[in-house]
Amino acid sequence: MSNSATATTSFSHAAWSGYAGIATADITPPIGVYSRCWGAAEHDVAESIHRPLTITALTLQADHNSSPLVYIDADLGWWQTLETFQEFQACVLKEFSLAPEDFLFGITHTHASPPLVKLDPGLPGQAVQQHWLERTQRVMIEVIQAALDHSFAATLDWQTGQCNLATNRDLTDPSVNTDRILCGFNPQGHADNTLLVGRLTDITGKMRGVVVNYACHPTTLAWENRAISPDYIGAMRETITQQTGAAALFMQGASGDLAPRYQYVADTETVDRHGRELAYAALATLENMEPVGAQLAYQKVVESGAPLAVWRHAPTSPNTQLRALQASVEVPLKDWPSAAELERQRIACPNRAIAERLRRKRDIRIALGDDDTFTLPIWAWKLGDAILIGSMAESYSALQVELRRRFPDQTIVCMNLVNGSIGYLTPAPLYHHDIYPVMQTPFDLGALELTIEAMSQLVHRLATPTELSPLLQNA
Repeated sequence: MSNSATATTSFSHAAWSGYAGIATADITPPIGVYSRCWGAAEHDVAESIHRPLTITALTLQADHNSSPLVYIDADLGWWQTLETFQEFQACVLKEFSLAPEDFLFGITHTHASPPLVKLDPGLPGQAVQQHWLERTQRVMIEVIQAALDHSFAATLDWQTGQCNLATNRDLTDPSVNTDRILCGFNPQGHADNTLLVGRLTDITGKMRGVVVNYACHPTTLAWENRAISPDYIGAMRETITQQTGAAALFMQGASGDLAPRYQYVADTETVDRHGRELAYAALATLENMEPVGAQLAYQKVVESGAPLAVWRHAPTSPNTQLRALQASVEVPLKDWPSAAELERQRIACPNRAIAERLRRKRDIRIALGDDDTFTLPIWAWKLGDAILIGSMAESYSALQVELRRRFPDQTIVCMNLVNGSIGYLTPAPLYHHDIYPVMQTPFDLGALELTIEAMSQLVHRLATPTELSPLLQNA
């Protein structure tokens, strides 16, 4: 990123320096765990393991004695109830004496892992699933402690690249004369292919971690798949680690309308190919970065056949600011039936796929309560020159595109499904169509637009401290 005040004479990456730690552990559940993530699936339990699921902790501190910011990256699908996430959150806050805004739990959103919920009575694989959830919570604490125990003087800097894995997945139904929009590859649709890569290095310049922020649904493997899998993120991690020797950490972007072109398969080679595509794009972006601690500085003109601008590397000092904020925005809710009514409909429903939709809708309704609006939390971290921002919602890519348009001089890492998961944030025009994200979400028309405004104000506050606007509320 260029500093606007010296844009014509210097170039440097958005960067932060301080103390960081990174640690990874295996959280793969055993075969036999309940793992039905797709309504069309004819199975309920996992029968094999494609690749291990991992959990990675990244800790950031101003110095060894300061309270850390803790980021968790886990190969998990979604929190089917907010209560389940809140149990994990409470455990971490208590163990490490953290303020709520200092902890972010990001999930990759793989659709081939067990649900994060206490299962309804009668579902198979419950005992295995509950044991796995309890173990995952213990491992989460262990990896955070390991990251803190092995923290090091670090620099985290960022570069923007591109990857064409993601495509638009809102396809007008080609088979009938209707306004129905299907959830699948739309060849005419636009997809945001922005890739942000963070390079975490120690004082010797050794790469210790690679952070990949990219927006794309991990829905390569679908209803026919009976294996536990991190989807494309697994091969992405493996490829990056093989090439760099560093741990790979993933941050899911605003991917509500984005997914691979070829998906909904049981073919594990396809999902690994997708992962390698993203990994190679990230590795190319790393190769396009300046040396750690260096900026490009204009030096002079050399008269040759053309007047040549000579740029050379010069030392630069990364920004050391570390700040965490939590705010919220009131978003409108649909007039849904009560949780009790949704449960009655589920029990009476003979269609297995529709019954699964009703189960999930019931759980969302329980989390929302009976109000007309929902207080949607927003979390933002300022890491030197970069800003991380996200919510528990599943936003369309319009959110990250608009934030980056409004703040072209800021490096903004946008994240979906942070600290919970609850529903889509869909552009207002789509509420006039028959489309799954509008059907699934509890949020009413205008919720995405309100969230963009609130996030914009929070980004502005972090970039230039001001008082909170009326849209934003302290949580």
